[in-house]
Amino acid sequence: MKSDSEPFQQIFILLQSIGQTEASGDVFVGIIGLIVILVFLGLSALFSSSENAFFSLSPSNLVELNEENSPSSAVALDLINEPDRKTATGRLLATILLMNNLINIFIVIYSSYLFERLFHFEEIETSLLTIDPNFFIQVVLITFLLVLLGEIIPKIYATQNNLKIVRFMAKPLKFCYTIFKPVVLLLSGSSHLFDKYLKKRMHSISMEEISQAIDIADKNKEIEEKHILKGLLNFGNTSVKQIMKPRTEVSCIDISTNSQELLKTVMEWNFSRIPVYEDSFDQVKGVLYVKDLLPYIHNDSAFNWTEIMRTPLYVPEHKKIDDLLEEFQEKRVHMAIVVDEYGGTSGIVTMEDILEEVFGEIKDEFDNEDLSYSKLDDSTYIFEGQTAIHDVVKILELSSDIFDETRGDADTIGGLIMEVQEEIPAKGEKINIEHLTFTVESADNRRVKRVKLEIRELESDENE
Repeated sequence: MKSDSEPFQQIFILLQSIGQTEASGDVFVGIIGLIVILVFLGLSALFSSSENAFFSLSPSNLVELNEENSPSSAVALDLINEPDRKTATGRLLATILLMNNLINIFIVIYSSYLFERLFHFEEIETSLLTIDPNFFIQVVLITFLLVLLGEIIPKIYATQNNLKIVRFMAKPLKFCYTIFKPVVLLLSGSSHLFDKYLKKRMHSISMEEISQAIDIADKNKEIEEKHILKGLLNFGNTSVKQIMKPRTEVSCIDISTNSQELLKTVMEWNFSRIPVYEDSFDQVKGVLYVKDLLPYIHNDSAFNWTEIMRTPLYVPEHKKIDDLLEEFQEKRVHMAIVVDEYGGTSGIVTMEDILEEVFGEIKDEFDNEDLSYSKLDDSTYIFEGQTAIHDVVKILELSSDIFDETRGDADTIGGLIMEVQEEIPAKGEKINIEHLTFTVESADNRRVKRVKLEIRELESDENE
């Protein structure tokens, strides 16, 4: 006969066995969960390191990848260059960030679930707040592991071993891009639209504002340094016409000159390159390099010097000097013939003229030390009429656009006065432009020869 307590004993044994099964199951789940978290931490580290690796590739690294001819290197180059560099890098970055964030989100959610199942801590109540140890440990522990193992260490490693990471991650990233292509295109496209929106909203800063910032940024800075900074600032906006030597000041040689007369002339001029023309300077046939005459320097007999002329480089007046400098470097020349819109020769421009725009006047042993202007006092100057407006602006440190409304097509200070007066002014005539007074010191029936320029105080002008 069974006792009345036997059913309760059987229930107790059953519950005890269930508890033991749950305990053993939790251990198994904990081990599997830890392995899963470590695997995904590794994936997070790989995607984080690939971001640094791909975007720290130098030109020499790209050349090395191109020369390897391996499948992984080819895939890596496609990820960077197809269909073009800007679009490709945007899509690559979107792919990396998408995968990295998906993995990190999974780690956070899964670790939270695992922690809640395996550990149970009582809440700590204080007079001010209630602290949940479960939440605190999860946030601190998981954040620390993600930042240290998923971000910092991988990116440090990738910076020093970028090519290894690029080769290893090229195909996985290509696969991820293929799988998540719609999302990646949506992300990269939306970022492009956002960039365009920001560009429209950005405040455009004028060159004049930057120039003023250079003046007030460091009052202790040397004047020469400020000139260099302003020269670099205006470098891309300066045209060849502003810095060229006009045709009236160019020393050139007629192609019909005999060899002995040529040698004598070259030794008197002390130029390294001389334009050669036929009939008139509008028909420049070549440029004579004086170093090419060295084999003939002691030659008393006639020789055909036109055979050693070099082909001239022609450039338009309105070409920007930064583009001209690049062309000089590409073609390895130091002089160009400047032509106007009608095909006539306006003058010449040299590498030295370009460099002087940034570094100021460059003097060599053959340069004339006489200046084209004289400074009488802090506010009064004497200029030759043929002095370029561009040079006057630099000498007086005026705003680069001060004469834009009045100069018309004039390039020299004499031409500026004639443009304003609409005639050739007489000696002693005065012209006011902005806060400047021009007095004609010397002129003939063809041009203004010399001008006195006085700088008036702006305050006095306003009071008047």
